[in-house]
Amino acid sequence: MRNAATILIVEDDERIRNYMRTVLASCDYAVLETGNAKTALSIVASHNPDLVILDLGLPDRDGQELLSEMRQWSRVPVVVISARGLEKDKVTALDNGADDYITKPFGTDELLARIRAALRHGRQRNEGERTVFSGNGLVVDTERRIVRVDGQPIHLTQIEYKIVTLLCRNSGKVLTHDYMIREVWGPFSNCDTQLLRVNMANIRRKIEKDPTMPEYIATEIGVGYRMIEMD
Repeated sequence: MRNAATILIVEDDERIRNYMRTVLASCDYAVLETGNAKTALSIVASHNPDLVILDLGLPDRDGQELLSEMRQWSRVPVVVISARGLEKDKVTALDNGADDYITKPFGTDELLARIRAALRHGRQRNEGERTVFSGNGLVVDTERRIVRVDGQPIHLTQIEYKIVTLLCRNSGKVLTHDYMIREVWGPFSNCDTQLLRVNMANIRRKIEKDPTMPEYIATEIGVGYRMIEMD
């Protein structure tokens, strides 16, 4: 039985495109593919795929530009896959609206895990806001404003709570420093990444068994933070 999700692969390297097509087809995803930006825009508009895998090094247009244009009229989840491993490239892609970023070379398990997470984010956006998030003993109930770890209540400040709930609503997805600052303190705040780091350190002291080896909130060095996948 074919998976209901349709995935568009935008990759000009035929060898990599064939590999991804084989992997996705083996998991029963419906696959569309192209090697250029122009056709990619047409396919997104006409076929409305559930997810786009986007390479940044396309022959007719830079993938960052394509992503920015796509975000003007489409909310389709996008997983960027690129040989560009610099932090600034990751931050730019995420700020332009990518749901995730994988650096080449990558493994099959990593690819499929990121795809599953991005598809889940897309479904959540379409289905509406969740109010309860849970994973590995951490429970966040946004309706009742309750945070528990292994059944024990955790007392967070207002800012700490906003950070935790923001990460929960985007669990499994990397959130950049700038995005988190805008969402928590507002677009016109004077906050910097140091204040975010201080709050994150306080959060980890409260919810993590060992703050030096966090199991709930991972640091993407130079980019931002990622919450574990929450049910």
